[in-house]
Amino acid sequence: MENLSKKQKIVFIGMFVIMIITILYYFMQREDETEIIISSENTISEENVEEQEIIIHIAGCVEQEGIVKLTKGSRIADAIEKAGGLTSDANINNINLAYELKDGQKLYIPSNIDEEYILVQEGEEFDYEAKEDGKININTATQTELEELSGIGPSTALKIIEYRNENGEFSSIEEIKNVSGIGEAKYEAIQDSICVD
Repeated sequence: MENLSKKQKIVFIGMFVIMIITILYYFMQREDETEIIISSENTISEENVEEQEIIIHIAGCVEQEGIVKLTKGSRIADAIEKAGGLTSDANINNINLAYELKDGQKLYIPSNIDEEYILVQEGEEFDYEAKEDGKININTATQTELEELSGIGPSTALKIIEYRNENGEFSSIEEIKNVSGIGEAKYEAIQDSICVD
């Protein structure tokens, strides 16, 4: 190095600096590529998790009614466990606990006081209806069951359930006229199809 001229020293130092910059640039590029690969793997992993999940609505005689997330291939027994288990008045005699659930289904667990259970299958949705002598009990009926009544649509069915939740059980079938949207004409159309026992 001492034998080199000033010009040669400058050229040598310049080449050394360029070499260092090149090496640093190479390693920085490698880090970026690694981050992209890791990011892609995380995205794929998240997508796989979502594909393996199903969401169902469970109601009736379980400790925690509502929406539950399950892994794909789960059974009714798994949904009940996820909802905190059965209540003391649950009746699962007519329910196939090994039934495989699909995304978007609604599951209703009936109670011991229901005298008859009818499995209703509507595409991918299924439910159990509680009927007494062919009449729908407005104190225990689900929204799906209430919608079977003449002239009762989804919004009116929800109003009936809301009224029941706020005021307690109906003491007579005539009391259903207190629900907004149910006048005398609509009551006359459904009075032979409902009960409160």
